[in-house]
Amino acid sequence: MIVLLPPSETKRAGGDQAPLDLDALSWPVLNPLRAELVAELVTLAADPEASRRALGLSASQDGEIARNAVLRSALTLPALRRYTGVLYDALDFDSLTGAAAERARARLAVGSALFGLVRAGDPIPAYRLSAGAKLPGGRSLSARWRPVLEPVLAEISGRELVVDLRSGSYAALGRVPDAVQVEVVAERADGTRAVVSHFNKAHKGRLARALATTRAEPDDAAAVATVARRAGMRVERNGNRLTVVVAG
Repeated sequence: MIVLLPPSETKRAGGDQAPLDLDALSWPVLNPLRAELVAELVTLAADPEASRRALGLSASQDGEIARNAVLRSALTLPALRRYTGVLYDALDFDSLTGAAAERARARLAVGSALFGLVRAGDPIPAYRLSAGAKLPGGRSLSARWRPVLEPVLAEISGRELVVDLRSGSYAALGRVPDAVQVEVVAERADGTRAVVSHFNKAHKGRLARALATTRAEPDDAAAVATVARRAGMRVERNGNRLTVVVAG
């Protein structure tokens, strides 16, 4: 089983591993586009105003542009230590030890606008590039990533179950038609439901932790739902779609 996570806009600063080496990342077939995007971001960083427009930043966020300027020389961290925020707080990868940590490293992967797809332990620098960014040249990131990323995802899903927790813009970089899809809804006291916004990431982080650490080997949506329920989550299943229901 592979659990696909979205990245976070926020990234932990610094690093304790060598600078970026694309050959050290999983799925080397993605390296040509990774190299193109790294080069484009480094070049773009020389023009802060153009960077702000392309990346959707304000002048107060110029530190993000500075990160992009040193992508090739900045120290790296394993991907699951680099990404931060609500989902990654709930996942709490750093608290895992022993066999649970090994299972998490094997099962977790992150969809990335810059790197396409990375495994938990892949060493990456801090960067700023969201799936909706509009880099010079006109083509969207989804148009550039789909031709190279979708074959990789198809090969993965052909041999093991994929649970896709990515948000819509990151899922658009590479679709996995037969993946288990997950949504989070809040149920109000009167029984009506609404899609959860802010806490959506926290509940997906809890689910990712349960799936990453279970001794079971889920091979279909029903087995994923069973793992989630054992972790105390209320889950409904409709084919390959799971709905996590929380109190509204």
